[in-house]
Amino acid sequence: MKLIIQIPCLNEEESLPATLAALPKQIDGIDTIEILIIDDGSIDRTSEVARENGVDHIVRFTSRKGLARAFHSGLDAALKQNADVIVNTDADGQYKGEDIPRLVQPILEGKADIVIGNRDIENIGQFSWIKKKLQRIGSAVIRQLSGSTVSDATTGFRAYNREAALRLNIISNYTYTLESIIQAEHKNLAIANITISTNFVERPSRLLKSMPEYIRRSIVTMLRVYSMFNPLRLFLTIGSIFLLIAALVGSRFVFYYLMGMGSGKIQSLILVAICSIIGIQLVIIGLVSDLISANRRLIEDVLLRVKRIELKTEENAS
Repeated sequence: MKLIIQIPCLNEEESLPATLAALPKQIDGIDTIEILIIDDGSIDRTSEVARENGVDHIVRFTSRKGLARAFHSGLDAALKQNADVIVNTDADGQYKGEDIPRLVQPILEGKADIVIGNRDIENIGQFSWIKKKLQRIGSAVIRQLSGSTVSDATTGFRAYNREAALRLNIISNYTYTLESIIQAEHKNLAIANITISTNFVERPSRLLKSMPEYIRRSIVTMLRVYSMFNPLRLFLTIGSIFLLIAALVGSRFVFYYLMGMGSGKIQSLILVAICSIIGIQLVIIGLVSDLISANRRLIEDVLLRVKRIELKTEENAS
């Protein structure tokens, strides 16, 4: 059983040595532990420091691709190195290496495909009140959209078995945390949760440049991924709202018309026509999107088979 711990990095030459030193050297049930660094176009000595500290594998981008691309490239590289379990953690030392054995335990026991380390948000002193509030709201929205029980949707401390790593296809260019949960639930991957404590990190987040930007991009990601897996439900719901408005306004006009007071309310008919057209168009878009979604599922099945064939070929070659 091989475990690969992947660490996406962006200019982490200062924090990386301490993070690597805190990682476990052996875990019950794991035969081999290897470290994989994904250098997301760092302009400092991140890759050199990783080599100096004995990192087993390094994937380096010549320019910054973003956290989501780095994460997905890490999964791909770990699979090519025949990883059975993949742990993702941060380079800034926020997550504790001592929690990794607990994180992988549900996978080793065959109880989960993905394990998420939920931070105790309320007791993280460096999080502001507004950030804690937004974390709670965001996680609640993700639970509603995905049907999961994850209490900390933005945590990057996670473990994946081989099947989960093969099935996840990250399309976002910003962050993988929200998208991967929604995908996992809709692909019937079992998710387990553990509660973890975190270390204090002095430097600000490189992903969270500003709260408004983070909120905007997170909302776009959630809507995009949810509509990808549930297009008919989404567009049918929105379309039904417009059709309901058209029905209510139309009923109002008919009532006044039958009462002999229909003159002067022609604008109601215009509103009915506009809402009806929008509603019908949204329903049609939902039907077309559902057909596209079915085609996407077929493509993902083909991609999954290709990945498995590639991995089997590489295993035989080695």
